[in-house]
Amino acid sequence: MQRLIPTLRRDHVEEGLISVINTLQICAKEISFRLHQGELAGVLGSTLDENIQGETQKKLDVLANQLLKDILLENSHIRAVASEEEEGIVDGHTTGDYLVAFDPLDGSSNIDINSMVGTIFSVLPAPKDDRQGVDLFLQPGTNQLMAGYVLYGPSTMLVFTTGNGVRVFTLDQKVGEFLLTDEDLEIPADTCEFAINMSNYRHWQPQMRAYIDHLLAGDTGPRCKNFNMRWIAAMVADVHRVLCRGGLFTYPWDCRMPNKPYKLRLMYEGNPMAWLVEQAGGVAHTGEQRILDIEPTDIHQRIGVILGSANEVNTCLEYLQGSQSAATDV
Repeated sequence: MQRLIPTLRRDHVEEGLISVINTLQICAKEISFRLHQGELAGVLGSTLDENIQGETQKKLDVLANQLLKDILLENSHIRAVASEEEEGIVDGHTTGDYLVAFDPLDGSSNIDINSMVGTIFSVLPAPKDDRQGVDLFLQPGTNQLMAGYVLYGPSTMLVFTTGNGVRVFTLDQKVGEFLLTDEDLEIPADTCEFAINMSNYRHWQPQMRAYIDHLLAGDTGPRCKNFNMRWIAAMVADVHRVLCRGGLFTYPWDCRMPNKPYKLRLMYEGNPMAWLVEQAGGVAHTGEQRILDIEPTDIHQRIGVILGSANEVNTCLEYLQGSQSAATDV
C-alpha cells in the first residue's frame, strides 16, 4: 500500500501543499490517540465554556482546537488559520501561501458515547493583495486547493481531494502511517438512503416536509421506492457514508430562529464537504445555489446543505423550487 507523501507527489501536488497535509496528518494522529484513550486520558465530558457558536464545548473540542492551532502554525507555509471554535483568525507566517480553515471535532456530542467524530479541513490560497484579517478567508469554495476530513471511528481515516478525485487513507496503527486504501471514490447517482434530523420536521419548509413524506411513504407512495433513513449526528460520519455507498444528506432551513435559520457553517463544513462530494460525482447545493459558488461574507456564515447522489439531490431540489418565497410565510 502507498504512503501519503509519495501518493501526493504522484498526483503532482506542489510541495508547499504537501507540507500542509503532512502537518494535518500529524494533528490527526495526536487527536486520534487522545480519542481512543477515552476516559483513560481524562478528556471526556464538557467544559463550563461556550464557543463562538454559542455551543457548550467538550473537553476534546478545546484540546483538538489547540492542537491544530499549535501544530499548524509551526508550518512556515501557513499564512493563517480559522477555527469554527473561535471568533477570529490566528495569524501564522506572513510569507505563507496557504490558509487553513477547520472544524476541530465535528460531532463532538458523540464523544461521550464512543461514537464517530471527525476533523474537517479546507485549504485556501493566501491572497497576494493587501487583504488582512478575516478578509483573507472570504473566498468561494471554488478557490479551495485541498479539502477533506479525518474520521475517528473503528479505524482512523483521512479522506481528501486536491481536485484530482477523492483519496482515502487509513491509519496503520502498527507503523503509525496513513496508507492508501481507496484511490478514487465515486458516489452512485441513485440511492435509497437519506440522512436528516427528523426531530426538526415541524420546523422545515412545506416543500421539504413533502419531500421527506414521499421518501417515508416508500413503494406505496409517489416515489414507488423504499428508502432507509440513517442519522449519525456527525456530518463527517454521515457524509463519509454517502461517499462510500451513496445517499442524500441534508440539514435544511428551519424556522425556529429567524436570525439563524441554518445549522452548518460554510467555511468549515459546507465548502470542504461540497468539494469532496462533487469530486466523487455527486451534487452539493444549499437549496438555492451550488455551495461552492457562494461568495462568503463572514467566516462563520451558515448555510443550508443538501448533498450526495446526483439524481436524488436533483429530485429534492425539484421539490424545493420556489421554497424561498414559501419560507417567509411559514
